[in-house]
Amino acid sequence: MMSLMVHLKTVAHLRGKGDRIAKVTFRGLPFFSRVAENCEEVANFNETFRWPIASRLDGNEMLEIQVYNYSKVFSNRLVGTFSMVLQKVAEEGHLELTDTLIDDNNTSIKTSVTIEIRYQSMDGTVGVWSDGEFLDVPDDRDGMFAFETDSLLSGQSHGSGTSPGRSLQGSIPTFRKAGKGVFSAMKLGKIKSSRDDHRKSDEPAVLDMEDLDRRAMRLAGAMDPDTISLASVTAVTTNVSNKRSKPDIKMEPSSGRPVDYQISITVIEARQLIGLNMDPVVCVEIGDDKKYTSMKESTNCPYYNEYFVFDFHVPPDVMFDKIIKLSVIHSKNLLRSGTLVGTFKMDVGTVYSQPEHQFYHKWAIMSDPDDITAGCKGYIKCDIAVVGKGDNIKTPHKANETDEDDIEGNLLLPEGIPAERQWARFYVRIYRAEGLPKMNTSIMANVKKAFIGENRDLVDPYVQVQFAGQKGKTSVQKSSYEPIWNEQVIFTELFPPLCKRMKVQIRDSDKVNDVAIGTHFIDLRKISNDGDKGFLPTLGPAWANMYGSTRQYTLMDEHQDLNEGLGEGVSFRSRLLLSIAVEILDTTSPEIISSTDVQIENVSNISESATGKMDEFFLFGAFLEATMIDRKIGDKAISFEITIGNYGNQIDGVSKPSSTKKKKKDGDNEEEENELIQNSSEDEADEDGDLVSVSTTPLMKPVITDRNYFHLPYFEKKPCVYIKSWWQDQRRRLYNSNMMDKIADKLEEGLNDVQEIIKTEKAFPERRLRGVLEELSVGCSRFVTLANKDVNQAGRTKLDRERLKSCMREMDSMAQQTRQIRTQVKKNTVKEKVKLVQNFLQKLRFLADEPQHSIPDVFVWMMSNNKRIAYARVPSKDILYSIVDEETGKDCGKVKAVFLKLPGKKGFGHAGWTVQAKLELYLWLGLNKQRKDFLKGLPNGFEEVKAINTGPVLQSIPPVSLVYDMKQVFQLRAHMYQARSLFAADSSGLSDPFARVFFSTHSQVTEVLSETLCPTWDQLLVFDNVELFGEASELRDDPPIIVVEIYDQDTVGKAEFIGRTFAKPTIKMCDEHYGPPRFPPQLEYYQVYRGNCTAGELLAAFELLQIPFDEESIRRALIAVHNFAVPQIKVGQGGRADLPPLEGPTDSEHGPILPVPLGIRPVLSRYRIEVLFWGLRDLKRINLAQVDRPRVDIECAGRGVQSVLIQNYKKNPNFSTLVKWFEVDLPENELLHPPLNIRVVDCRAFGRYILVGSHAVTSLRRFIYSTPDKTSNNWATAAKLMNGYMVLTNGGSQPRSSPSLSSRTFSRPAGDILVNVDADPSIRKMDTVVKLDATEEESDKDKKKKKKKKKGGVEEEDETDERMLDWWSKYFASIETLKETLRAQEAAQAEAEEREDLEIAAEAGGSKTKEKNKEKKGFKDKKKGPTADGTEKKPVKAKVDELLVYNKELESEYGNFEDWLHTFNLYRGKAGDDDEHALDDDRIVGRFKGSLCMYKLPLSEEITREAGFDPNMGMFQSIPHNDPINVLVRVYVVRATDLHPADINGKADPYVVIKLGKTEVKDKENYISKQLNPVFGKSFDIEATFPMESMLTVSVYDWDLVGTDDLIGETKIDLENRFYSKYRATCGISSNYSVHGYNVWRDPLKPTQILAKLCKDGKTDAPQYGPGGKVKVANRIFTGATEIEDENGLKKQTEEHLALTVLNHWEEIPRVGCKLVPEHVETRPLLNVDKPGIEQGRIEMWVDMFSMDMPAPGPAIEISPRKPKRYELRVIIWNTDEVILEDDDYFTGEKSSDIFVRGWLKGQQEDKQDTDVHYHSLTGEGNFNWRFVYPFDYLMAEEKIVISKKESMFSWDETEYKIPPRLTLQVWDADHFSADDFLGAIELDLNRFPRGAKTAKQCSLNMIRNEHELPTISIFKQKRVKGWWPFVARDENDEMELTGKVEAELHLVTAEEAEKSPVGLGRNEPDPLEKPNRPDTSLMWFLSPLKSIRYFIWHNYRWLILKVLGLVLLLLMLGLFLYSIPGYLVKKILGV
Repeated sequence: MMSLMVHLKTVAHLRGKGDRIAKVTFRGLPFFSRVAENCEEVANFNETFRWPIASRLDGNEMLEIQVYNYSKVFSNRLVGTFSMVLQKVAEEGHLELTDTLIDDNNTSIKTSVTIEIRYQSMDGTVGVWSDGEFLDVPDDRDGMFAFETDSLLSGQSHGSGTSPGRSLQGSIPTFRKAGKGVFSAMKLGKIKSSRDDHRKSDEPAVLDMEDLDRRAMRLAGAMDPDTISLASVTAVTTNVSNKRSKPDIKMEPSSGRPVDYQISITVIEARQLIGLNMDPVVCVEIGDDKKYTSMKESTNCPYYNEYFVFDFHVPPDVMFDKIIKLSVIHSKNLLRSGTLVGTFKMDVGTVYSQPEHQFYHKWAIMSDPDDITAGCKGYIKCDIAVVGKGDNIKTPHKANETDEDDIEGNLLLPEGIPAERQWARFYVRIYRAEGLPKMNTSIMANVKKAFIGENRDLVDPYVQVQFAGQKGKTSVQKSSYEPIWNEQVIFTELFPPLCKRMKVQIRDSDKVNDVAIGTHFIDLRKISNDGDKGFLPTLGPAWANMYGSTRQYTLMDEHQDLNEGLGEGVSFRSRLLLSIAVEILDTTSPEIISSTDVQIENVSNISESATGKMDEFFLFGAFLEATMIDRKIGDKAISFEITIGNYGNQIDGVSKPSSTKKKKKDGDNEEEENELIQNSSEDEADEDGDLVSVSTTPLMKPVITDRNYFHLPYFEKKPCVYIKSWWQDQRRRLYNSNMMDKIADKLEEGLNDVQEIIKTEKAFPERRLRGVLEELSVGCSRFVTLANKDVNQAGRTKLDRERLKSCMREMDSMAQQTRQIRTQVKKNTVKEKVKLVQNFLQKLRFLADEPQHSIPDVFVWMMSNNKRIAYARVPSKDILYSIVDEETGKDCGKVKAVFLKLPGKKGFGHAGWTVQAKLELYLWLGLNKQRKDFLKGLPNGFEEVKAINTGPVLQSIPPVSLVYDMKQVFQLRAHMYQARSLFAADSSGLSDPFARVFFSTHSQVTEVLSETLCPTWDQLLVFDNVELFGEASELRDDPPIIVVEIYDQDTVGKAEFIGRTFAKPTIKMCDEHYGPPRFPPQLEYYQVYRGNCTAGELLAAFELLQIPFDEESIRRALIAVHNFAVPQIKVGQGGRADLPPLEGPTDSEHGPILPVPLGIRPVLSRYRIEVLFWGLRDLKRINLAQVDRPRVDIECAGRGVQSVLIQNYKKNPNFSTLVKWFEVDLPENELLHPPLNIRVVDCRAFGRYILVGSHAVTSLRRFIYSTPDKTSNNWATAAKLMNGYMVLTNGGSQPRSSPSLSSRTFSRPAGDILVNVDADPSIRKMDTVVKLDATEEESDKDKKKKKKKKKGGVEEEDETDERMLDWWSKYFASIETLKETLRAQEAAQAEAEEREDLEIAAEAGGSKTKEKNKEKKGFKDKKKGPTADGTEKKPVKAKVDELLVYNKELESEYGNFEDWLHTFNLYRGKAGDDDEHALDDDRIVGRFKGSLCMYKLPLSEEITREAGFDPNMGMFQSIPHNDPINVLVRVYVVRATDLHPADINGKADPYVVIKLGKTEVKDKENYISKQLNPVFGKSFDIEATFPMESMLTVSVYDWDLVGTDDLIGETKIDLENRFYSKYRATCGISSNYSVHGYNVWRDPLKPTQILAKLCKDGKTDAPQYGPGGKVKVANRIFTGATEIEDENGLKKQTEEHLALTVLNHWEEIPRVGCKLVPEHVETRPLLNVDKPGIEQGRIEMWVDMFSMDMPAPGPAIEISPRKPKRYELRVIIWNTDEVILEDDDYFTGEKSSDIFVRGWLKGQQEDKQDTDVHYHSLTGEGNFNWRFVYPFDYLMAEEKIVISKKESMFSWDETEYKIPPRLTLQVWDADHFSADDFLGAIELDLNRFPRGAKTAKQCSLNMIRNEHELPTISIFKQKRVKGWWPFVARDENDEMELTGKVEAELHLVTAEEAEKSPVGLGRNEPDPLEKPNRPDTSLMWFLSPLKSIRYFIWHNYRWLILKVLGLVLLLLMLGLFLYSIPGYLVKKILGV
């Protein structure tokens, strides 16, 4: 019977005196103890309670004990409660513990309870649930379980299908439902056999996939096959993270190494800058680099369009913390620094984390750092992009930008950040620090001590906090190792801030320079949450641990960088107590400080307990093995030291505070420090007496392993260390983090499995993914149940509570989403779901990273000669113990392989690649009171050896060493088959590789294979008599790691390291059968790493076979251990007879080399490989000699073929014999195919051969020939291509004819398919077909509306005339189309994502998400605005023919044009290391052109029987000849964008250079001055001969007046591949055929000729042209127009349109069809060798090629840049009104203004014109009748004014600027003696400005405010417009105010018209304006006193006068009344 027993022993530390009673509850059934009477401190209960239970004990169940003060009269009063999760009990069946109670408020109290729990399961064993072997089913054998998931949190994958020794054969599983226990077990899949009960198992078997599927089916029984995951059966092979065979160990630190970055910022313009009449300059500042734009005069919306580039070479961390600061400065010049208007700050990391690493055309909000109450100070429109090496940035197309004036919708903010950011205060409180290192030499201190007699701490610390570009410092605490500051640093910054990290640094104040002691970064995203239930950033009070260089003080610390926070710290430096809080400011409150300067204030101290209660922790470590010790250190004795914080650090650990404060806190006691001779340990008086730490192992001399490495002879005796330390008990943080990490590890492993299954194309990846998702959701739910404990522990901070809440929420929603996704996983959606789940993984990792530290990390140092040599850092959470399994660290109580590395920068590069030492290390960290289990995880079979001088041996003292008396003997077989893609270590570009295998203390090498990067060793290495310690079954579960290192053998000097990989062997114990499924093991690929870079792959298998003992040794063993338990020794038949036999060496030449045995080496079959030898290109010189007679050797798997010799490489670099073949035996499994090597040798005189270069084709897959399936007529490829390219052409994503058409029947001859193609080009627009007839009528009605709406593009309404259209019209129209296509794609993508979100949300029942999506949708609809109204303007636009603009290179769209001719780069020379992988281009010494084709023999007959089959050509039928051919190459260069500035002024003077072979065309005289976006518009003709000249280089150079010109960037195009490609890339096919005009046909061949040739080449019937505009090609019928118009407008019949229609749909033709290259412009990145991998700009161009033996092509198309058109703008200022009055009259005090109006066209400030002055206007009315005349040059298509002017007096030539046409009018008040006063202004964009009001009354501010809603007009269409416009200025509160109105008339005339009807400036001839009728008020006192009185008095005092008059009248009336009333009264009385 199963039962649970609880033995309640005592309750101690009770308060007061009285009767106590205890209540013990389990599964809701309580027992009460007896009453313990009159007990004081301790109550002895000593009672046992027993619960019989029917179902197995579940690990989640709780036991609760409550202790009461007992009272006979009143109710009992609760003292405290103790509750625990019974997981440990469920696993082990027995647990004793003492723990504290918690009271009502959930706080811990002193009272503790001691209990013992036993759990008796049915059969006396406890099936421990912690792990994933199959359950040891109780003997009643009622079935097996099958589990979908692997053990959730065990961190390993298991797949040995059955428990050891029992097979699954035949037992069909039935599910036993025995209540809750079983179910939870099934849910968690956590099972383990009793024999194994304290060790994680780690040993899934590797099965064949087929075998696996059978087993899965059998396991599943009748279940749905999907519910069984592969995880339950196997861990799929070939995987890096697969815990079984491939431990993932990173050797080299990746951070801290400098990388290239380029930040490019374009400042386009600024708007709404606050301030009157300013001269703004924008300053761009990144870190310390500043750059300024030019100054724009008197405008508050300047247009700059200036481009700045900043180059950096720094580590990523440093880069991403740099702040980008944009500031606007007003009137800065040489003498004054100007006044700051506003700034905007953002860190580089924020930009880098944007999609495409950039913000494009976004508006940055300026705010004033000195006045946070002020609000927005204006906007700057800019582009910011951050490019790291190898990032390519997709720039949105920069054609005619329609000015997106929607500022609010395009703010420069990352998504999810509100537009209105508020100011907030960030309070960083710095309390105190401890454990600081010495920062001065002791010599000085001793001198001081001698003189002054005081002993001082040698460090003067202060704390510096950096945030958002500002620094704050605390005060300096002189001479203190434990400084106490209690200060807070306050930052004022907008919230949420655009800076991710805050940097807190303890620095040592020094007279010369301050140095950092330690640095801690705080990631704001981790201490806040922006969700709707989120919280503001908050942290602590918590201790932050700081790590850095080692602690001994040296004057020049080589690892100082580590203290600055770069790279991984190698030692504990100190810890700092700090907290962070954020308060959002209410900027309206009056007492707010408006500046953002950093402030420092004092704060009160916090209590000791605020960070948690101190507790004693115990760290134990055992060194089981130390091997692979670098030979440089191997000659001296070595010891290992383990430290945690400063505890255990004996050389340089404890800096004693001079006043010995708390001894206990600061590491070891003083006396102890003197006596800490190694391994000494004092007597322990009592069990809890202070245990003395032993932190170092004894010194020991290493023993040699082989020529590179040594090892320490830790054979039977393993040294141990242990350390006691005191820390705040914040384990909960680490526990939660551990749980999430384990879920994430599990998930990552599962995802790797899934990807591996997909990659190796095995069956059912979807099942494995479902299993993974199941595990994930169970894990998340389990987290939610476990994390919510100890909620009220002492020292819990706000962040702890909030993080817990948000983690619980996240995990909960993740569990729901996972379940949802799991239901959607289908075979075809696996890949996208994997992507989704990857996001979960990132989120988990992010959540698991705990921002508040608790226990510092553990460091393991190797010491030699008392110096620190190499270290390993173990995060403390990984080895932290908890009684709940999931919370335990993943390495706690486990033996781990730890690799030591060199500290700091020493670890970079070559030095970092050699392993310094490999340790097998066991670590355990936990509370001292839980330490009884600390040896649990060690391999069994040891005795403990205590320190020598202990008295009576107490059980509790940890051992100083362990002596093993059980050892197992094994034989390791390493099957080294081959390696591929190895690193090239020799100058020849090859290597001479051999591999060295290390296992435990043994090592062996394979043979050296010379000159190859793909060695096939095919060698078996046998390691005999490998002794491993510990129990056999444990070794089986977790074998030690095998390290394989690959070296390059050099004739001189030592072998050079190529790379290293790690593996775990498959183990066979002697009682196991050597056979399937686990044996023989399968070959697997292991990734070889060199540092952090991959250096190839190794194909190998490893097996470890136990050698049975013979009788004699057993007898001896028994005698030896007579007083010890008899070891479990399996008796075998003795000796090695048992092991599977080894085959002898097969190959006599190679001597005694054993080959890989048959069962393991792959099965081979016969293949034929055909090689097409085409030619060699661009061979570089070898040893200064030219290559003259090269030959190509092809080799694969030991067989090969040689090409014919090229007799004279210079004359003709092509081969004369094209095809050769050879036969070879290759593995059936394509993944195991060996690489194919291509080598080029040069044949010199006297039979010498010199290697030129080589190339290894790693994967032959793409060259495998499969017989074409006759039935599917190339639909697959057609469809593939369609999906790729059709979207761009017809916009719709439906291909215009789809395979389904073929199945429909038409009334046509059988087999014909009608492809109906509308001849009208409108079909190529986005809306797939626009019915033109309907829209035509509509378009007339809406013409007017449209004209208003129409933005950008070519003005078709005016340019309907054919003659007006040119190539540029076509280009701009195409760019519009490209943009729309991209927009539509984005929208579609966004919609799809949205749908997915909604689906998931709907499943999870998340209404919130839906709301969010609604908002999103609204936002998107806004964005779609321009495209949405785009549909109706389409039909009008359809008149312009278009071409295709590719925003990338053409070849990337067409698979590099390698449709049949491939290019292989030949490499030579050593490979570059690490980051220089991008530099492989330097190693390219030439290119081999050719192709391969491989197929299994024999080949089917029908191919060879086809007509015209040429047996000499093999599979390469119908390829052209490779004889030299003359070609005319015509290169069109349209323009370049975003060039990298080459001159100091931040600009460049670019020109184009074109090279082809020997020809070079320099267009130097036509350089374009000071432009980074030059429009070249040129075509160049070059004659060339292929194959000699086939590489075209187009470069852009920067022209310099003096010195040589600099290369900005270049791009290379391989013309030969284009020329021969079946995609016909010689001359793009346009969409329409015309014989004249801008769209004239460019190709010398007409469409009909091209079509006929294509049909002939493809062996298809010639096209048949039928009546009625039809053509039939290959059973497909196309329709189209049949008439063409010539120059004279005459119509002729033609078939060209029909032929062209077919060509445009050539991909739909079966068998031969493919997409032909259309007329296009390609955009190519410009690269520069000096800045590898970073784009230097882009160039738009295209190339046409015409064979010279064809008819000559026509003249090149005219694409020279459009000349701007000359216009004249005439502005007549008629009147002003309501201008504000500025001046006070000297005599009378009245207000007046002397008004004049000033105006200019933007960019032509020099040409500003003023009216005359209207003096003394008293009403704000002014009459001018004054004319301004502005001539300007205007580009219609781009809507820009073109200005050419010299930049400064020193400029050599004029620079061309393009700026938007904007007219600025300002109204001023003229002053005679002081400067004139600016009153107001208006700026009109001449393309879109509001229509003027009819009268002054109707003119209001709304015309400006609501500019977007009002209809706008364009002066270029209206030509003449008159009306009233408002003048505006900003008042003190930045509010717009109306400062006047102007009546103006704008008249635009062309230059010709202006000549015909000239006008004068002002009021001059010709066409003079009449004089204005002004009230003459200037000299009025003398001339017209009355008038002036009227003006002066009446104007100002009229109300007063009226009031006085009224009053007088009233008084008169009253007087009259009073005067006459007596008379009336008398009359009334007398009644007269």
